[in-house]
Amino acid sequence: MDSCSHKYYPEDGFDSREHLETYFTMNSERAFQDDVLKFPMETLQHVFSEGHIKGDLLIDISNGAFIHHLHTANRFFKQILVLKCAEKCIMELNRWINKRTGEFDWSHIFTYIKVTDGYSDQCEPSDTMLKNAIAEILKCDFNKENLTEPKVLPPADCVITVWLLELISKDKDDYKKYFRKFVKLLKPEGHLILVGTLNTTYMTIGQDKLHMLKYDESFIRNFLSNEGFIIDHWAIQKKTSLSNLCDYEALYVLIAHREN
Repeated sequence: MDSCSHKYYPEDGFDSREHLETYFTMNSERAFQDDVLKFPMETLQHVFSEGHIKGDLLIDISNGAFIHHLHTANRFFKQILVLKCAEKCIMELNRWINKRTGEFDWSHIFTYIKVTDGYSDQCEPSDTMLKNAIAEILKCDFNKENLTEPKVLPPADCVITVWLLELISKDKDDYKKYFRKFVKLLKPEGHLILVGTLNTTYMTIGQDKLHMLKYDESFIRNFLSNEGFIIDHWAIQKKTSLSNLCDYEALYVLIAHREN
């Protein structure tokens, strides 16, 4: 299957449960656990724990229905707003938050958190803390200037977007367009967190291959600089998985703020 026949997420969507079960369970390939779960969790835990990124509001704009990237953020922000473009993802998240029948089992990441982040003695379970921090899950439309029209969101202290820009962008012009919409949600002094993949062309979910925009580190660094952002932290992990389900070369976590 060549790239021109790959499906396009904004138009074709994907099965959010199959996405979770392929990449985010304990039954997933061990290398996916190290790359997709542990790497961003450990990196963001370190970044948030430094105490520089905090405030009243964090806005999360990510693909799928995963929540592991938010596990530390709930201790540094009073509330979290989650934006999703797909109803299936919203339903999946609400099933987890409300402990409904068939909710996705995230116990493996919360067990991992207790072992690694020094909060094993906390009275309230980590999953409950995170659920309480998520104030609302909102439907968004990437084609609109106000993503949550007609609702206007307050400016955020931090915007985090995970594995989304490369999934919704057909080309680099699209990437720049969507990026500019996302950062409109930030306070002038706010922080931006990007979690993404380098030199990726597709992601497989079930029988489908979805288009992913291919770009390298120099593109990101140059683009952010031109947009007036300073990169505060850059972490990268080369692909350890031998799977052909997704052809990423590396994963990265990037933290940036606007230059005054």
